[in-house]
Amino acid sequence: MEMPSKLTRRCFLQATGLAMAGASLTAAAGTPEPLKIAIRAASMKMAGTPDVFKVAATIPGIHGVELQMMVGKPSLRDEDTLRRYRKEADRWGLKIPALAGIWDAGVTIRSPKAVARVIASMRAAETLGARVILAAFFRQEAPDMNDASSYGPIVSMLQKVAQPAADAGVVIGLENSLSPADNKKLVDLVGHPAVAVYYDPHNMDVYGHGKEAISGIKLLGKDRICMVHVKNGKMRIEEPGPVDWPAAFRSFREIGYAGWYVYETAHNSTQDCIQDTKKNNDFLRRQIQS
Repeated sequence: MEMPSKLTRRCFLQATGLAMAGASLTAAAGTPEPLKIAIRAASMKMAGTPDVFKVAATIPGIHGVELQMMVGKPSLRDEDTLRRYRKEADRWGLKIPALAGIWDAGVTIRSPKAVARVIASMRAAETLGARVILAAFFRQEAPDMNDASSYGPIVSMLQKVAQPAADAGVVIGLENSLSPADNKKLVDLVGHPAVAVYYDPHNMDVYGHGKEAISGIKLLGKDRICMVHVKNGKMRIEEPGPVDWPAAFRSFREIGYAGWYVYETAHNSTQDCIQDTKKNNDFLRRQIQS
């Protein structure tokens, strides 16, 4: 898809139909699209098998499954495996909103091979119909945003892959241990609508930014948030935890976020996951649609 060289972030998101990045979409009849809720295959304890779609389809309110690129033998680098996953997703009427776990062992966002790994993930995403590629980098892999020598190489790498991502119709979602303000700075330095933040309020607390978890939603705004992870450790999201999820959902609604909410919850078993997710769905829908 060719784009004008000065295409804005908002125009890119609207032109590519990336609702998960904050575009406001309506169905043909003029009613809003249904709430988009997905779950990670790893959270279901079913990463690496296309049977995950069959099980996910039994959970009312789940519309998609986030997959991990390098899990399973063969992994999603294998073309036949990719086609099988896509066939099973279509068979059970589910989407694949995002592709995570893109790094090989020993490869990080700072590695010389990072560009090649992101490009390879784009090809997989195209086959799967995924619209977000999750690029994770935590702790020592994350840059010091006060030091240009630290963040400069990462900005440069992301700028190299941004246009190929746009051409493939995907957004590179950054999930990391940076504060919301530092994520905003990083995304703005890259300066391309195909690079945004995969926002995880729970991670904000884990990495020392808990007080900014909710305010960070408005700071980033819908044009910088491409997808959202939802979790509360091993507890259901309605239970008391480090994140005020009702407040978070209000903030997402207030900024006009209309994308995917992807559960990254922890469970003891697949059956526990199914039961907990049913309850999480009821709670999430009440918060978003009230």
